[in-house]
Amino acid sequence: MNTRIAAALAASLACAGAALAQPADVDSARIAAADQTPGDWLTVGRTYDETYYSPLDGIDDENVGELGLAWFHDLETFRGVEATPLAIDGVLYLPSAWNVTYAFDGATGELLWKYDPEVAREWGRYACCEPVSRGLAAWNGKIIIATLDGRLIALDAATGEPVWETQTFDNMDWPYSITGAPRVFDGKVVIGNGGADLGVRGYVGAYDAETGEFLWRFYTVPGNPAEGFENAAMEMAAETWSGEWWTLGGGGTAWDGLAYDPELNLVYIGTGNGSPLAWEYRSEGKGDNLFLASIVAVDADTGEYAWHYQTAPHETWDYTATAPFILADLEIAGEERQVIMQAPKNGFFYVLDRATGELISAETFVPNTWATGIDMETGRPDIVPDAFPSDTPYLMTPGPGGGHNWTPMSFNPDTGLVYFAAQEQHFIVGLADSFEPRRLRPNAGLSFGGAGDPHAIQEMNEYAAERANGWLTAWDPVAQEERWRVQHSRLGMTGVLSTAGNLVLEGTPDQTFAAYTADTGEKLWEMPVQTTPIAAPMTYLAGGEQYIALPAGWGGGQAAVESRNESRNTQRAAARLLVFKLGATETLPELKEAEFVIAAPPPIMASEDTIEHGRQVYADNCRLCHGVEVRGSDRDLRILTPEEHAQFAEIVTGARLEQGMPDFEDVLSEDEIEAVHAYIIARANEDFLDISQAEAAAREEAAANAPVPVVPDPQ
Repeated sequence: MNTRIAAALAASLACAGAALAQPADVDSARIAAADQTPGDWLTVGRTYDETYYSPLDGIDDENVGELGLAWFHDLETFRGVEATPLAIDGVLYLPSAWNVTYAFDGATGELLWKYDPEVAREWGRYACCEPVSRGLAAWNGKIIIATLDGRLIALDAATGEPVWETQTFDNMDWPYSITGAPRVFDGKVVIGNGGADLGVRGYVGAYDAETGEFLWRFYTVPGNPAEGFENAAMEMAAETWSGEWWTLGGGGTAWDGLAYDPELNLVYIGTGNGSPLAWEYRSEGKGDNLFLASIVAVDADTGEYAWHYQTAPHETWDYTATAPFILADLEIAGEERQVIMQAPKNGFFYVLDRATGELISAETFVPNTWATGIDMETGRPDIVPDAFPSDTPYLMTPGPGGGHNWTPMSFNPDTGLVYFAAQEQHFIVGLADSFEPRRLRPNAGLSFGGAGDPHAIQEMNEYAAERANGWLTAWDPVAQEERWRVQHSRLGMTGVLSTAGNLVLEGTPDQTFAAYTADTGEKLWEMPVQTTPIAAPMTYLAGGEQYIALPAGWGGGQAAVESRNESRNTQRAAARLLVFKLGATETLPELKEAEFVIAAPPPIMASEDTIEHGRQVYADNCRLCHGVEVRGSDRDLRILTPEEHAQFAEIVTGARLEQGMPDFEDVLSEDEIEAVHAYIIARANEDFLDISQAEAAAREEAAANAPVPVVPDPQ
């Protein structure tokens, strides 16, 4: 056993009067009884209920103003960090970009070990969005990671050395990926996958936590009827599809939302969008297309179908139901109900009976132009007819980023409220004039950004820009209404933690970490952290003291869809793990002012037809990382250097593979690459003056208005 981990573990267990055990000594009983050891964070949402709530109250609404930085660790990346750490007996475990996994002493921040699974960088092109990870699992002395390229790897929790490894993709020629967190129970590890945008058939698989041996699989959409169906559920689902959907994959990938109920012995699966995205081209515009955009419950032992609820029949808006779940027992209409709650991208907050799938209630929590409500007799949305993509551009809200996306919600049993980040984001969408599916590239079949009357499109874009905003909401799931909100200065969804100390904590889009009262939303404390955190914070005990940990790293899909409102050229730190406690006084190093010169873009030389073709190719292949209309997140392509313009084709075909830029040589033709470059140059010329002026103004404003900690009045 690693001696440093053993020492930390011994100290933690000695405080509880327990005997020394192995590191990460976790099983189903320990997770189910998590409230008996509230100083640990044993699974993704702390408990099987996935509430992101902690019973710890040493840091509360009276003393949170004394919170300070205890220690931090740079994670050696500028990419998004989306995982919440595990904390087990005083040791923190955290995955970063490319599934690089760390173990730290929770009290001191000492790095105990680091493991790099060496994911091939070309796999980044399959990831929507960026090579992120949303968490880890712990089981019987092992830390289990799920890698971008489809491997489950069990690491010895003491040393970080691999114990076993299993490949979860049957065919490595298909563009599957994994960005979600594995869940573990009763000796089984469950994991889904992504790739619907590139044309795969989604599934969730279970594996033996001790050996990695395959146990069962549940497909989320039906395959080719000529090959027979795996089970009755797939036969039932196939009746809701039309045409030859299986040739294009079908989609429905379970890329994030998973939960487990030990009492009902059910695994809950949140499924994603279709492949291709356009219902018209995917299924001839016919049928509900089960189990796209659905919550599906399966037997935890066998993977056998139990029930489902579809949040978006005919899914064609990228309204995935992969958002996090919360399991709770609520008193509704005088009756105690076992419920499962979700706030997916489509903007409705759902409360279902988690034993049967019965819809109990559903109300929209953001402005909504795709459905006027949910019919409680049928459980189906009342879809606005104009919302179905056509040759007439339509201003959709929620947009592709969703009213709420993957960021964790928190349910506080003390207040009875669910806390989560919400946003109003509009997006113009239409049906593509034609559709020719191509392998290993997004096959949406939609026109993103709209086409048609330029004046009408301009008016829609101006309206969308005026209305775009984000906030932290406190939602009453019984009354289905908002109790309070904290308005943010811009779009930006981040994860949330609530505690028994009457606190709600979240990173903010203004590059700060903030604490609010859980009952009223009053801001009590705020500290600048030099980047926008998107992962959910968590809290734990080490050496008898309460700590709060915040992974902070801006990026991923959130950055792409919110790039209109976040200058990627302003200063920000590399991704970090930040850990706070009362009375701590550690400080972050000052960001050095980089020499930053925005070079004038090359002149527009291409024809309007070439630029329009480039816009379409860009929307299909580049926007998820580089932002809508090239308002870049991972790398703002409007401000390429002259050298980068000269090397554009080489960069797109693999010259920066090790830096994470995928190789598109076998995806895009030379003409398509040239057209994309022409479109980027056109966009750069459109925005060049605005970029230069906005950059100067943003830097001046940041210097003048840097946030400082808010301390409660001692009186």
